[in-house]
Amino acid sequence: MIHSLFLINSSGDIFLEKHWKSVVSRSVCDYFFEAQERASEAENVPPVIPTPHHYLLSVYRHKIFFVAVIQSEVPPLFVIEFLHRVVDTFQDYFGVCSEVIIKDNVVVVYEVLEEMLDNGFPLATESNILKELIKPPTILRTVVNTITGSTNVGDQLPTGQLSVVPWRRTGVKYTNNEAYFDVIEEIDAIIDKSGSTITAEIQGVIDACVKLTGMPDLTLSFMNPRLLDDVSFHPCVRFKRWESERILSFIPPDGNFRLLSYHVSAQNLVAIPVYVKHNISFRDSSSLGRFEITVGPKQTMGKTVEGVMVTSQMPKSVLNMTLTPSQGTHVFDPVTKLLSWDVGKINPQKLPSLKGSVSLQAGTSKPDENPTINLQFKIQQLAISGLKVNRLDMYGEKYKPFKGIKYMTKAGKFQVRT
Repeated sequence: MIHSLFLINSSGDIFLEKHWKSVVSRSVCDYFFEAQERASEAENVPPVIPTPHHYLLSVYRHKIFFVAVIQSEVPPLFVIEFLHRVVDTFQDYFGVCSEVIIKDNVVVVYEVLEEMLDNGFPLATESNILKELIKPPTILRTVVNTITGSTNVGDQLPTGQLSVVPWRRTGVKYTNNEAYFDVIEEIDAIIDKSGSTITAEIQGVIDACVKLTGMPDLTLSFMNPRLLDDVSFHPCVRFKRWESERILSFIPPDGNFRLLSYHVSAQNLVAIPVYVKHNISFRDSSSLGRFEITVGPKQTMGKTVEGVMVTSQMPKSVLNMTLTPSQGTHVFDPVTKLLSWDVGKINPQKLPSLKGSVSLQAGTSKPDENPTINLQFKIQQLAISGLKVNRLDMYGEKYKPFKGIKYMTKAGKFQVRT
């Protein structure tokens, strides 16, 4: 299974390594660095890289590459899913997953990795079990450990390990019983010159934060569950019930977890929440060009589009840009040729626009193609697919919990061609 794990930062330095079977030399990462050089962006590094004696499987999250080394044939998604679990566990333990935090908590990191894999095979990947085995670091615990020389390793075996619901520990007690669910949708789209949709799809997740006493049994139903396609569940969900009734029935883990992720790809179901009007032109004879873009809301059900950020990679022949935004701030980097416009919130009564001129290098022909425009945005209290939670019920416990549902839509890879 997994022999070794290397953590590599964006500068290409290996800042942590862990070996479960035999020690694999760091030189195996040279194949990874070669692939990294060939890729234009960090996200474009191939997830599976074959070498003469090993396979390198990697994920890129929080500006860190998590590279697993395996020697025999293994289903790649199995390893990639495990690497994502490692990242999620670090995030759960330390609040954020970054190079600095991992270095600061290196002892806990090694203890957690030792429990997650046994001789290279996944053993304990549930956060609740791990937190009973290895206590999460706190300032007080760190001070006590430093003085007494003790570690974060728990002195009892986790109660959930031998249970039929290994994701939930026994004897959970809260004074305030609450269950919150976040429906978060990311829209990936390519819009052509005329404003027509070339491709559009929605990646959605339902993240939960459940703090309930005892062993509650929850059911979550949707107004329109048929919208959901290609659904992936947390192990706590009873799949038979979903197949027959399209209802989520589950005993939830304690704390934060991802209940399900889903995909909506049918073109007619994907509403595009923003539009971009653009007029970008370069003249043959002149070293000047024209640049005008306006961003506006569309199909947002009256909700406000906020956190709007527009970026565009200009052609190499562009020397400088003289632009005036109607709102927000813009920056053009003459070295990387990247234009960034931080728009903020869109007011439908006064649409934000960015207008001005483009200076080209003298003597060069006009660029072959116009730049593409990339958008980032988010819309609170709206799931763009139209998904709505109908009701949440609890069985098995007497108390009445506080329940809350929140929706959010944000841009994934949202590109407008000009």
